[in-house]
Amino acid sequence: MAVGADRGAVVAMVLREAFWQVGIGLGIGIPAAIGAGYLMASQLFGVAPWNPLLLAGATVLLGSAALVAAVIPARKAASTDPMQALRGE
Repeated sequence: MAVGADRGAVVAMVLREAFWQVGIGLGIGIPAAIGAGYLMASQLFGVAPWNPLLLAGATVLLGSAALVAAVIPARKAASTDPMQALRGE
C-alpha cells in the first residue's frame, strides 16, 4: 500500500498466496489419500478403498478452513497504515 496498491489488491495477494499453498497440498494429498485407502482396503476386511463423497467433503472443509484462516491476516494487512508498516521495517 505504501507504493500505490489499494486494499483490494493487498487482500487478493494474501489470499492468492494462501490458496496456492492449499492447492499444492490438495494436489499431493488427494492422490495420497486414495493410495492409502487402497493400501488399507487390501489389508482390512470390508473396508472400501475410497469414498468420493467423503473425499469431496474433506476437500470442501479444508478449503473453507483455509479461507477463514487466510481472510483474517489479509484483512489485517489491508487495514495496516502504510507509514506504520514502513516505520516498523
